[in-house]
Amino acid sequence: MPGTAEGAGVREVKSAARTVELLELLAARGDRPARLQELADALGVPRSSMYALLQTLIARGWVRTDVTGSLYGIGIRALLTGTGYLDSDPRVRLVRPYLDEASEELGETIHLGRLDGRDVAYLATRESHEYLRTISRVGRRLPAHAGALGKALLAERPDADLPEGPYEALTPNSRTNREALAADLAGVRERGYAVDREEGVLGIVGFGFALRYDTPALDAISCSVPVARLTPAHEERIVAVMREIRARIEASAPGAGGGPHWR
Repeated sequence: MPGTAEGAGVREVKSAARTVELLELLAARGDRPARLQELADALGVPRSSMYALLQTLIARGWVRTDVTGSLYGIGIRALLTGTGYLDSDPRVRLVRPYLDEASEELGETIHLGRLDGRDVAYLATRESHEYLRTISRVGRRLPAHAGALGKALLAERPDADLPEGPYEALTPNSRTNREALAADLAGVRERGYAVDREEGVLGIVGFGFALRYDTPALDAISCSVPVARLTPAHEERIVAVMREIRARIEASAPGAGGGPHWR
């Protein structure tokens, strides 16, 4: 039927769904490896079935195990696939040079993020030479309500789409209820950009700008600054530079034709 998405109504393949759930669970644990029983309990599957699935994924590099064979973590194939996603995405390729430009001009950390459910996934980062993270944020996620990237993107949507609270408190400054977040998003719409004042990370202020080459916007860029370096004059300059960068990105974004329209 015209207008019907290919695959709509197809029954889910349980084995494939279970594999994806396992990989996402291991990825979310970061540097905390899991034991067999933990994984079986978390996904509600028999221990024997979980063991067989793990061994299959270990053989293919998607899961790794320690020398004792009792601890499990995400494997290198996940990294290679994630890198392939970034390399093949036309929006990421488009934005990367502008991130370099903003980082050089402002001397601060610049991010590109994409809305993914209730979170923002970091797709590219240019670190400040003044404030280096020990771990890159690329490939990591942050709740959308607690950062400048996420709030810039949530403000592009009606408040009716906001999930019911309470929301996770990453810092004492995080907005944890729907009413407070909605009020903040009203300010984002009025200003045209989002501000995160130590809501996601203590000591860091972020300024987020939705990229409106999609409707509603899925991507945003942000500038993160340590509180100790943020003067009123510096904040004004950050906003001016990031507004200009956003306008140039949107003006140079390709149209819908000439390639797949991903969903």
